[in-house]
Amino acid sequence: MGTALLTRRNAIRLSAVCSVLGTLVITSAGLAPGAAASDGVQSKQWYLDAMHADEMWKHSTGKGVKVAVIDTGVNPQTSSLKGQVLVDEVPKAAKYHVTQDYDGHGTTMAEIIAGTGAGGGIKGLAPGARIIPIRVGLDELKDANERARSLTSAKAIRAAADSDAKIINMSYGSVYYNGDEEDALKYAASKGKLLFSSIGNSGDAGNKPDYPAKDPYAIGVSAVDKTGTVGKLSTFGNYVDMSAPGLNVPAWCDNAFTRYCTTEGTSHASAIASASAALVWSAHPDWTANQVLRSLIDTAGRTWPKGKPSKYLGYGLMRPRMVLADKNFDPGPADRDPLAAENGTAPDEDITATKSPAASPTAKTPAKDTGSSSGPASAAAKDADSGDSTQTWVIIGAVAAVLVIAGAGFAVMRARRNA
Repeated sequence: MGTALLTRRNAIRLSAVCSVLGTLVITSAGLAPGAAASDGVQSKQWYLDAMHADEMWKHSTGKGVKVAVIDTGVNPQTSSLKGQVLVDEVPKAAKYHVTQDYDGHGTTMAEIIAGTGAGGGIKGLAPGARIIPIRVGLDELKDANERARSLTSAKAIRAAADSDAKIINMSYGSVYYNGDEEDALKYAASKGKLLFSSIGNSGDAGNKPDYPAKDPYAIGVSAVDKTGTVGKLSTFGNYVDMSAPGLNVPAWCDNAFTRYCTTEGTSHASAIASASAALVWSAHPDWTANQVLRSLIDTAGRTWPKGKPSKYLGYGLMRPRMVLADKNFDPGPADRDPLAAENGTAPDEDITATKSPAASPTAKTPAKDTGSSSGPASAAAKDADSGDSTQTWVIIGAVAAVLVIAGAGFAVMRARRNA
């Protein structure tokens, strides 16, 4: 595999029609040329072993759960996505060219979530789930008419909310706040959806917070490497809710779909978070979004009190296996938002739906028209106390935690304060 990094287009703007949102960034960073799709790309998916995917798939593959991927479009003809993309279920207002991925990014996110791995392609963490593609218009679209017909982030979120998707993945962000986008997120939450968003890739470059991750009801996800260390690029602050793998993972190099590259970014972390939720929701279809999210928060790997989330890893490293392994897991109340404090609401003002959204495979609902200051860089080094090369110190600001990949899979072993 090549070692030279190719810089992905970092700042991608919405079209003039959508200019109120400002600069919108696809949250995948550097790309290194990789092997062809048939040349062992799954061996690069280290997070499948780390998260014990084979063990989880004995309990759940995400079957029956639909995930809306709001992105650059999704190519349903890659070997890994054939039969996985529900184009017929895209709301009418969002149907324009959804299967024409003009960058390759959206197709990568869809494969990370629900790819079958056929033909040597990316194997999704939730291969039994299905994808509803929703495309947003970015500056990569050179044709002005095509850009004008593409959706803004706010309209895309509303379209996803009006679909049968239970989960909405948003692997993009903007440093500019937009009221319509926030209203759309609240609308989606009121319909019982779970909304995952990449937290942003500016952790080592100004650390400017990204929207929609910073908005209420968006679950902001930071990225870690195979040691459980938060990435230097991962934006941090009090709006980080969860963390998931996102560094040194495969992705399509471009929209030619001829080879995969090695890449990093919080985009991938958000997609893995969405897939994790799909696994849990499939195993517990009667749970609400509140309960699915609470179960992931309660079982997250962390060394700090749950009531004091880290500004680097939020409530911790996502471990859906811990939920799936416990048949008697208590998800808590259906009608209480576990992120009520972060969302700025009191528990008795919770607007999230109290019933699990319908998952009818044939139902179609028309859409309404409508990632702080820089902190210390993360680092990993061999644990001098244990001498065990499978253990690493994870620098997360004030907390240094040992996370173990082998055996327990992201299991927290011990912690100590960093002076």
